Amino acid sequence: MSIILSLIVFSVLVLIHEFGHFLLAKKNGIGVTEFSLGMGPRIVSFTRKETKYSWKLIPFGGSCMMVGEDEDDNSDNSFNSKSVWARISVIAAGPIFNFILAFVLSIVIIGMEGWDQCSVVHVAEGSGAEVAGLQEGDVIKEYDGKKIVISRDLWLYQYMHSTTGKDIDITFERDGKEHKIQMPATERYSMGVSYYDTADPCKTTEVVKGSAAAQAGIKQGDIITSIGGNKVASGSELKELLDQKPLTGEPVEVTVIRDKETLTFTMTPARAYSTGFNFSMYRVDASPLQTLRYSFTELRYDMESTLKSFYMLFTGQVSTDDVSGPVGIVSIVGDAYKESKSDGVRYVFLNIAYLIVLFSVNLGVLNLFPLPALDGGRLVFLFIEAVRGKPIKKEREAVIHLIGMVVLMVLMVLILFNDIGKLL
Repeated sequence: MSIILSLIVFSVLVLIHEFGHFLLAKKNGIGVTEFSLGMGPRIVSFTRKETKYSWKLIPFGGSCMMVGEDEDDNSDNSFNSKSVWARISVIAAGPIFNFILAFVLSIVIIGMEGWDQCSVVHVAEGSGAEVAGLQEGDVIKEYDGKKIVISRDLWLYQYMHSTTGKDIDITFERDGKEHKIQMPATERYSMGVSYYDTADPCKTTEVVKGSAAAQAGIKQGDIITSIGGNKVASGSELKELLDQKPLTGEPVEVTVIRDKETLTFTMTPARAYSTGFNFSMYRVDASPLQTLRYSFTELRYDMESTLKSFYMLFTGQVSTDDVSGPVGIVSIVGDAYKESKSDGVRYVFLNIAYLIVLFSVNLGVLNLFPLPALDGGRLVFLFIEAVRGKPIKKEREAVIHLIGMVVLMVLMVLILFNDIGKLL
């Protein structure tokens, strides 16, 4: 089932992207010689008018091959014969359709599940948050100068910006009124792991690079079952335990379950700073207008997080182990299915739909990067043509795109081996 769902996810992403190119090509009178799903030898194909529609053997990728797209062809229905702005619309349509897909599915998800309001669910006793007057139920509107619309906005900001010893400006809403406070950071000792404060088993959702947990050998996805000799059955129990018995600078044993194997690690918590409060990642019901509003917010958030993820990758803040290609995506889809199938078809659908939203935005953003062989690279040449009033020589553009394609293929092979290595 995981393989089938993964193929469905890939097919939806590729078909929507290529359909964007296809639809705008037809709209602008450009002939499409072949519209295909997959790569390699054709399994099934048929021709309607001038277009061959194909389903190919390798279930990754797809294409919308247009007349004269990569040739010196200026016939009436060729890509080259159309205005530069018509060609720009055709190339940009692929990524734009990925964003449209993400927006439509966001409407479905939020309509069914609601949106994640950034509500305070716990304020640690004696913390800077308590001293500043923050209370359970307050809704965070601004944090350290960052506007907060959904709880993931705050999560992403805190992920990108470590809490330091300086005071934090917070705007929150309580009983319909906005309040502003300056909250002193709370000094504490940290393992460097994130988890959900729920009644579910305490599965680590993130292990901070270079943290005490990472250095000890704990990995993302490990399920914490005890710490310092105290058993914990859920994320809520771990949080309650750490509230009652805060970590110190002394070594502590942590027991986890990884792939059904019980492992014990010894770590020395590191001194850090915390906000002293926890906020909800749960969703609240949305009205029809809120559903539309927060669907746009979802799209904005996913674009922002994607761009910041690429920034962290290029600046070395995350490793290649955090990058996934087709094999890694199959694993992610499989994990989502396994974790939600016991809750029923509804939750399997919601989880897969949310993954499609994430992947679709990632695909759209990646394709707009101004790199040769990507849609963004082709758009660069078209915009240059629009400014110059004449195109760059086809031969020169073809060489640049060929080099980009070779580099892209090498990267894909490296990512493939990386994916396989993570599975072994």
